[in-house]
Formats: sequence, C-alpha cells, structure tokens
Amino acid sequence: MQMQQPVTAQPGVVQQWMPTPAAIPGCPPGLEYLTQIDQLLVHQQVELFEAFTGVEMNNKYKIKNSLGQQVYFAYEETDFCMRIMCGNQREFTIHVTDNNQQEVMRIHRDFKCCAGCCWCAGCCDCCAFEVTVEAPVGQQIGIVRQLGSKWKPHFSVMNGQRDEIFKIWGPCCVWAGPCCTCDVDFNIFGTDGVTNVGAVTRQYAGFVQECFTKASNFSMTFPQDLDVKVKATLFGAAMLIDFMYFEYNGDSG
Repeated sequence: MQMQQPVTAQPGVVQQWMPTPAAIPGCPPGLEYLTQIDQLLVHQQVELFEAFTGVEMNNKYKIKNSLGQQVYFAYEETDFCMRIMCGNQREFTIHVTDNNQQEVMRIHRDFKCCAGCCWCAGCCDCCAFEVTVEAPVGQQIGIVRQLGSKWKPHFSVMNGQRDEIFKIWGPCCVWAGPCCTCDVDFNIFGTDGVTNVGAVTRQYAGFVQECFTKASNFSMTFPQDLDVKVKATLFGAAMLIDFMYFEYNGDSG
C-alpha cells in the first residue's frame, strides 16, 4: 500500500506541538513522548466531504496531551472499496507520525467477515477482532484482542509475545449519537479483573458533530510510569474500540 502524506493542520491554524524529548535507551524511537504523560486526548478530524455526501473517507486524528499540545498525528489507510462495502468491519492500517512527520507507530486490523459479536468472539479467532501495534514499524510490541462475553465489550491487552497485561471492559450498552450526551467508559483493569488502572473514554463531541458526522473524541488515562510500549498498545485499543462501536455506517447512525 502507498503511504499518504498526512495533513497535520488546517490552513491558518497553528498547532502547538509537544517539545521533542531526548532519546531514551531501550525506548522505541518516537515513543519518548509517552514517558512524560498519563493522559492522551484523541480528536478525530471532521471531514466535510464525508459529512455532506455520506461517502466514507479515511479517518485522521490529532493526538494531544492534557495541555493541548499535539503529540502525534494519525491517519487511516484503507482501500476505497473496503471502506464503502465493509463499513466499520473493514481492514485498516493506522499510521502514527510525530512532529517531524516520521512514522513512529503502526496499527493494523485484518478484515474478518464474521467478527464482532461478543457471544462468538470466544469461540474461534475468525469471530474476534484484533489489532496489532508496531513500534518501530516492523517490530510488534502489542496486541489487543476482542474476547467473548455475555454482553459487555471485553478485550485483552497483550504484549508482543501475547502475554496478557490488562483487561478492558466496556458498558452493557454502548450508545452514541446526538441524543446521548454521556461519555462512554471502557475501563482498564489488571489481569485480576479488579484493579482499575485507567480508562479509554469516548467523549461526547457536541450535538452538531454527533448529529452530522462520525468523528469521535477519545481520552485515555493510565499510570505515568507505565511502559511506553503498553501505552502505545492502549492507543491501539482506542482505535479498535472506535471502529467497532462508533464508526457506524450512515444508515445505522
């Protein structure tokens, strides 16, 4: 696939970027930013062409710290026919770049035509969505896999060797749209399923954006001393959750 050149800001808009930290031994290049933060804010850019026509476009995201400084820019690369025909079930690759437009992370999900149902996800691999996270590109550092459950969304956060690090549980009912003004929490727990260590939260974006677009706002909270590879994997979890529950088709929104 041909990588697209990301657009990091709208004309006339100056975005303050987080200062570039010094290299850290053993830390994947570009993930040094994550050592300094305990929260990430993810703002999906509104695509006017998509809003007016309903034609699905590649998603673009600004990733910021709690001070509003931009840390990364992320953009989806997906075949046009895949976006139109498969909707939120589609295969995707998310490229994550730093303020020098260098790709520091890549998130990928394969297409699975029968995946997504929480009841079937525990039965076989073909029924469970999964994303892989690479940093640097070509080196797998984490995996997020959908798990089977009776009702609530359930995910396993694993390292590159598929050892489970965290579990993520969502609410019984995942609602989105202009009439739902509540934030939606997907809580992050330790492997014991009890110790809460953070959350991936889908934030209400306002009536106009919720009514006319599918652009989502997310926040992620986690311990500041958490390994940067795990923080990067949790960002992959946010992308998987966004596509599964909030990247709904126009006829279903």
